[in-house]
Amino acid sequence: MAVTRPPKGRLSALPEIPDKRYFSISEAAVLCGVKAHVLRYWEQEFPQLDPLKRRGNRRYYQQHDILLARRIRALLYADGYTIQGAREQLHRGVAETEGGGEPAQAPSGTASSDRRLRYLRQELEAMLDLCRQGH
Repeated sequence: MAVTRPPKGRLSALPEIPDKRYFSISEAAVLCGVKAHVLRYWEQEFPQLDPLKRRGNRRYYQQHDILLARRIRALLYADGYTIQGAREQLHRGVAETEGGGEPAQAPSGTASSDRRLRYLRQELEAMLDLCRQGH
């Protein structure tokens, strides 16, 4: 089957995310519509995309990681942003949800709590984007 690239600004539909806790990088790649090496590259470029790593540096993506990767994909492929522009959009989206348009101060507590809150916020934003697109 020949794979054709959708016209600029239009991405092919992505599969529904199964109700699982963890996904391998190959599963995540299919769910995000990109190849595994692209996800690894995005991990370097977008600090928010930080899947769990276990033995042998194996990556385990969670649902919020999949949603974030899909958001990154949409920014880069559908909206035409550069890596830097997509980074800024993700940062701006987080800052706007925290109010005032300025980056919010980190709440007191552990770095782990901070990270979880960031992931939850990103997951909610990605779900809101999907709802707006009619998925």
